[in-house]
Amino acid sequence: MRVGLVMTNYNNASFTRGAIESLVKSPHWSECEVVVVDNCSATEDVEHLERLKQEHPGMHLILNSVNTGYFPGLNTGIRYLRQNFPDLSPIVVGNNDLVFPPDFLDSIAACKPLLDRYWVISPDVFTLDGVHQNPHVLRAVSRPRRLIYDIYYASYPLALAIRWCARVTRRFTRRSDTDSHGVAGPIHMGIGACYILGPLFFRHFKELWAPTFLMGEEFFLSKQLSDHGQQIYYEPLIKVQHHDHASVDKVPSRQMWLVSREAHKVYRQYETPFFSK
Repeated sequence: MRVGLVMTNYNNASFTRGAIESLVKSPHWSECEVVVVDNCSATEDVEHLERLKQEHPGMHLILNSVNTGYFPGLNTGIRYLRQNFPDLSPIVVGNNDLVFPPDFLDSIAACKPLLDRYWVISPDVFTLDGVHQNPHVLRAVSRPRRLIYDIYYASYPLALAIRWCARVTRRFTRRSDTDSHGVAGPIHMGIGACYILGPLFFRHFKELWAPTFLMGEEFFLSKQLSDHGQQIYYEPLIKVQHHDHASVDKVPSRQMWLVSREAHKVYRQYETPFFSK
């Protein structure tokens, strides 16, 4: 099975190198077309990527003149693959701070029956210390939790207070969705770090719905699918390791909150009929 893979890079080419070099260890690396979309990184970071491309001819490099954001950047790579390799399917999209196990491509091939039925598959994403990040959201977000999000984005001091409360009460208030990481099945949202877009996705869409620069991607993809009566399918047999926050950690906390607030404003326009009452 020939597989496409798209990732974005922003001033952290060392993570991109780690992702590429983990893929190279797969016995099916030659059957994979990888596109790295750089979102206007510093000169030295771009030079690192160019060296990486020379070392691994299976890698394609797109250099954006501006930082277009996460999903918009992935769409740039998706368009490149679909134009140059029209028969390529599926296409894996995600962060560059991922580490792929040697059997990653094999596990996707083994799940071909799922790709013939479901439009998008979300894999078992876990951090370096073994914390599972999927299923990101099993069922629709409740009204009380949505109210907390509204308060969180009302002001930055309120956001800091809610973060503090969440840390203190985490044992009692955390979402337990990821406790089901061993159970395959349809889910409400998968974490935005990695998705597998199958042939049925591209039968209905040209690319990912990307109304924001950054943040809220999990909601937007799930909404894109739900408008056609579809859900993301979570498959724990497909595994990928995640460094987590490699790009956004470069952005100051208040600035990251402002970016998230802008995304919150956008998805609040759509979430009422999508979320549960």
